[in-house]
Order: sequence, then C-alpha cells, then structure tokens
Amino acid sequence: MASARTLRCIKLFILVALVPIISISCANLKQSHPLLPTRDYEKMIVGRLDAEYVGTNNCVSKCHAHDKISDDFGHSIHGEQIKPETGLPLVNCESCHGPGSLAIAHLSDDTEENTRLKKKCDTSKFLDIMNLPPQAQSLICLKCHSAASIPALAHWRSSVHALNDVSCFDCHKLHQGPQQKVSRDQMSEMCFSCHPQVQAENSLFSHHPLREKKMSCVDCHEVHGSTQERLLKGNSIKETCTRCHMEKQGPFAFEHGDVTENCINCHTPHGSVNNNLLNASMPFLCLQCHTGHLAMETPGLKSLFTNRCTDCHSQVHGTDTPSQALTGRGTLRQ
Repeated sequence: MASARTLRCIKLFILVALVPIISISCANLKQSHPLLPTRDYEKMIVGRLDAEYVGTNNCVSKCHAHDKISDDFGHSIHGEQIKPETGLPLVNCESCHGPGSLAIAHLSDDTEENTRLKKKCDTSKFLDIMNLPPQAQSLICLKCHSAASIPALAHWRSSVHALNDVSCFDCHKLHQGPQQKVSRDQMSEMCFSCHPQVQAENSLFSHHPLREKKMSCVDCHEVHGSTQERLLKGNSIKETCTRCHMEKQGPFAFEHGDVTENCINCHTPHGSVNNNLLNASMPFLCLQCHTGHLAMETPGLKSLFTNRCTDCHSQVHGTDTPSQALTGRGTLRQ
C-alpha cells in the first residue's frame, strides 16, 4: 500500500516538474522568427553557401556550349517572364539550377576563346535536379507555379500522379525546344509509356481517335489533378463525355435511367472490340439489365438474339418525343 502511494507521489512530482518545461517549449514554438531571403533558402538546397547569383546574361556570355538551350529558353513562356514589365514571376536559369557563380568561375572572360572552344560551365556546381526525388523535383516547379499557374495544380499533391512518384520533369522537358511541353501529336505516346494497357485498348477496332491525332489524353483527363477518379475533367463522368457528345447531354423528358450520370455503364472509354465502344455486344449488353425480355413467353424470343436492340430502340440515351406506351416508351425510333 505504501509503495503504491509512493509511486503516485513520484508521478505527481515528475508531472509538476515537467509543466514549466513544456510551457516554455510551447512558448518558444509560438515565437515569430524572421524569414530569410529566398536565395538563402535556395543556397541551402544546393548545398553550397559560398555560391552567388550571377544572372542569366553572365552565365550565357561565358558558357557558349549552351547557346541553343539559351535561345530556346528566350523564345519560351519562361523566357518571356524574365522581363519585369510582364508582371509575372521572374524566371531564369538560376531559378531552377540554383546560384551559378561557382559553375562559371573556371571560365575566362575572353568570350571569343570560349566561343571558339565551346567551353562549358561546371554543371556539378549546380543543384543536381535530375537526381533529386520526384517530390523535390516538383517542388522546384511549384515554388512558382503554385501561385501563378492553372487552378488544377491545387489538386497536384493528392493526385494519382504525385502519389506514384511522377514529377513535372517526367512530362515537361524544358530544354528540348521553346515549346517546353509535349505537343498534342506526341502526347498519347508519352502517356502510353506509363499506361501500356490503355495503349493496347486504343489499338482495338472501336476507339477514340487518339491514333488519328484528332484528340489527345488531356481532352478527357486533367493530368495535374482532379476531384474525379482517374483524373477526369468535369464534375461527373457524364459531364466529361458530353464535352464532346453534347447531343447525349439532356435532360430529356424520357430518360434512360442507367445512363443518366455514368456513361461507362455501357461504354468503355479507351477501346473495345464492339461498335461504339460498347462493353459488350448487343443484345447481351442490354439484357444485363432488361432481363424481362428473356421470359419464355416473350414473343419473338428467338429473333431477339439475332438482332440489335437499337434496330427498334434507337434513342437509348433519351428523347423528348413519346412513343407507344406498350412498346418501349420514349426510346423507339421516331
């Protein structure tokens, strides 16, 4: 009994002794600390506190091995933002690569000699961005693009791409030309490198015209993040599809209930062996829901399996025109 009382007393003593320490620690956490200039933080990332910013012009004038890259950058959207009058975040070589004084320290000031010998700066003194983790690579871009870019980037951190270690560098190649992003003609091939199943589906008989270069993946998918599954654009699957298929949008006086919101109940988006991207051939697709037609007393049961439902019920997405009540209200061909 005495030992238990002694143990409680010891716990109480320790608790009383810790309260002031915890209070002081919490007070220290709440104190404000001045933020360092952005360049100081970037130097910490680079790992060389003795490097200084020298500006793009100084880099380019000494390192003519990068003249093509410099020219492409000057004609890009990033190059345009070097001018303060644009009112946009200023972007130059050091915005991504870090301070460059050490990279050009070994180069002479004789620009003619550098031009003749094509001397190159010491890229090992830059931030080794290509060997950074994907999340760190994206942070280099997001330090500007989180404040001045497309609204969809608000969803980037929770997107399926970010969660699967895809970085901005995997899709955006800033030194391959002034465009600085893949063209629509090349986009599907780039996406297929990670999505081979989608590539196989697009090779089937019925497919969206990606192979014909009439559309691209970003027509349906918001690659930087979305509130929908599979990075779809819009607020619902039907909203995504009716961006192109507007005649199926409705609302109709006579709706086909199962296709009101979800088009993939009947269609597969990337490719199918059936016409019109259907999940299954008719009539078997329709009979998955309309099982009443399989009753033995149904007239014409044998012919049911040798015809398509849409031979009679052509308005399967809905219509505003009523038809005979006893033979498929609202969906018969008018």
